[in-house]
Amino acid sequence: MSYLHRKPMAADSCGVIQHITPQNAHWEYVGFDVVLLKPGQSAKFASGHSTELCAVLLSGRADFATLEQRFTSVGARTSVFDGLPPYALYLPPGETLTVTALTELELALCRAPAQGGLPVRLITPDDCVQETRGQGTNTRQVCNILFANLPAERLLITEVITPPGHWSSYPPHKHDTDAIPQESALEETYYHKLNPSQGFAFQRVYTDDRRIDETICVEHNSVVLVPEGYHPVGAPHGYELYYLNVMAGPSRQWVFKNDPQHEWIIKK
Repeated sequence: MSYLHRKPMAADSCGVIQHITPQNAHWEYVGFDVVLLKPGQSAKFASGHSTELCAVLLSGRADFATLEQRFTSVGARTSVFDGLPPYALYLPPGETLTVTALTELELALCRAPAQGGLPVRLITPDDCVQETRGQGTNTRQVCNILFANLPAERLLITEVITPPGHWSSYPPHKHDTDAIPQESALEETYYHKLNPSQGFAFQRVYTDDRRIDETICVEHNSVVLVPEGYHPVGAPHGYELYYLNVMAGPSRQWVFKNDPQHEWIIKK
């Protein structure tokens, strides 16, 4: 198995099935967990003294409580494939989040280094920005959750639905060089889900010099790490692909460079 591929674990006592840290990913910025909770189950998560946290409610309903605020019955979708934007909760450093599941619940915890200064904020579906990108079999549906639409210190979060037989993150692009305004340096995680769930998809991660060149068969609840390089994704016929992207780096700017060998696809 590729060192960039993290298959889901059996849920621990807090329901964690994915646990990505800067330490175990061998990078600097992005942390990412996925938590599954049963109705009535509660779990507590700290943002950390120097980390911002955005909890994205992938599916289900929950009560959220921070140190000073409470948000009740949050959530509207039963699946990431419902066609609805998610709810999410942004927390600055030094906060604690208590989650109580009201239904079966799937929650993504997205982290990046931060100094503080932004308030706790509930992100609603109305705050998210949806758009269609691409043409033909490169068409996909994008939903920006915490991107240019809302402030954060480093985190950039978006989700994508790729229809069966389509490609996304395509033509291949990268964002691994701190050279604003030409390109920004951003680490990235892809959390994949398939509909139906027994499906699979493919993601390639490669650099210009092929120092990294991995083609990964991803399954339901897999994570792919993108420390650098180009990273296109393809969904086979019959299976709808969802992924949640979390990015962070030295600058909160998403400026990418297409692979020049394949950029002709969008210029023809």
